[in-house]
Amino acid sequence: MPHLSLRTDDDVDYILNKYADTVYKIAYSQTKDKYHAEDVFQEVFLRLIKKKPVFDSENHLKAWLIRVTINCSKSIFLSSYFKKRTVLHEDIIDTKNTITQKSELYEAVLALPKKYSRVIYLHYYEGYSVKEIAELLTIKEATVKTHLLRGRKQLKRVLGGRTNLE
Repeated sequence: MPHLSLRTDDDVDYILNKYADTVYKIAYSQTKDKYHAEDVFQEVFLRLIKKKPVFDSENHLKAWLIRVTINCSKSIFLSSYFKKRTVLHEDIIDTKNTITQKSELYEAVLALPKKYSRVIYLHYYEGYSVKEIAELLTIKEATVKTHLLRGRKQLKRVLGGRTNLE
């Protein structure tokens, strides 16, 4: 599909239906809070609708969504509202195909430091290569490899050597 754009409501619906889970999961993995993840989710799709960027491919669109999701998640932590607010509950809502993956492994990935959970999520859950992750996060490939290695080691320690991330 060359040059994807948001010309019609159907285009927006297609993108929302296809990438909603990805955006929410990344937002949740970054914020570790259901309500902040929902805020980030809304912000990402509002930016998409307002800016109406044109994408060269599906991969370009997905990369844009991931990058904006990560940036919006970071901005929440920098806001004065977040610094003053105490999160009272860490509910994970059961909704169709969203963060219902309450598996021990998935929870362990979310519990990792952000620098590790980010690359592990993008690599194993979204299927990005080391090179693609480096480009998305604007870090060196060697750094991505190091974060993958250290993240896997932490997961093995937490899960007692039982991971499928090899």
